[in-house]
Amino acid sequence: MTFDGLAYTGTPHDRAASLRTDPGWVDAQLCHDDTRVVPMWRDRTLLTATGQPAVLTAGPGRAVVAAAGQTVLLGLDGTAATFAVDLSEVEEAEVLRLAAADTSTDLRALAATLSGPLAATLAYARGMLHWHRHTRYCGSCGTPTSSAHAGHLRVCDGRDCGRQIFPRLEPAVIVLVESPDPEPRCLLARHHGAGPDRFSLLAGFVEIGEGLEGAVRREVAEEAGVTVDRVTYRGSQGWPFPAGLMVGFHARAVDETIAVDGAELQEARWFTRAEVVERIVTGPGSGPVDSIGGRLLRSWAGLDGA
Repeated sequence: MTFDGLAYTGTPHDRAASLRTDPGWVDAQLCHDDTRVVPMWRDRTLLTATGQPAVLTAGPGRAVVAAAGQTVLLGLDGTAATFAVDLSEVEEAEVLRLAAADTSTDLRALAATLSGPLAATLAYARGMLHWHRHTRYCGSCGTPTSSAHAGHLRVCDGRDCGRQIFPRLEPAVIVLVESPDPEPRCLLARHHGAGPDRFSLLAGFVEIGEGLEGAVRREVAEEAGVTVDRVTYRGSQGWPFPAGLMVGFHARAVDETIAVDGAELQEARWFTRAEVVERIVTGPGSGPVDSIGGRLLRSWAGLDGA
């Protein structure tokens, strides 16, 4: 069984890959009255006086586009286009005025209050705009790069280079490790910098030359000293904070030996299902969950959807 309805993943747009390469078509979309504009400021979502994310149309949207440092076509909903615009180079007070907004906030703080499609749209916008701000220079020759294909490509301006740079993802695995004991128990760890009772699942980036299952086995062994055999895929989640793809797994430990590395982890231990339920319902694991890690843990505890 895999997970459905994970936050930030179900973008509703037709990304218009065959159309966005035409600058004339893109410019025409920006002039339509039904075009929607999603403004963002330094990776933060802008909120109106009613607490809703600012999404602009017609006149106000064009004023925001004119002030933006970067514009990205997110896609089409029917015939209506949606663009994300980055106002990071403008002072916050002016940004709020232009967008008719009251404040700015981190997207994850809104996850529990947004519809799935809107959360996914805002995450998509955040990830793309962050990528543009951090890809202003060519990694091969150091020359500035320019935006192309409605924001889905950057091209090196170097006369002898011209490298094409596409948005990149950073794949990572996250895993619920279950003990081989007859009584079900799962492995949770406390990372350096986490509070004294802040335990979570193990996760890590996939390295060059390894598959996803191999990354699971390596991360669990390196960080917790636990050997796992069976590794089962459970689902994946786009995680543009700033550019992740989280791939979730369930794994079975060979034995209960734990030997934390002392670098990534402070400690790790086995938790019973009852202990996990208590943590989720009343303890430090309570509250809204927007990550696949939370879904993995809730599912194992029998609280999926809680």
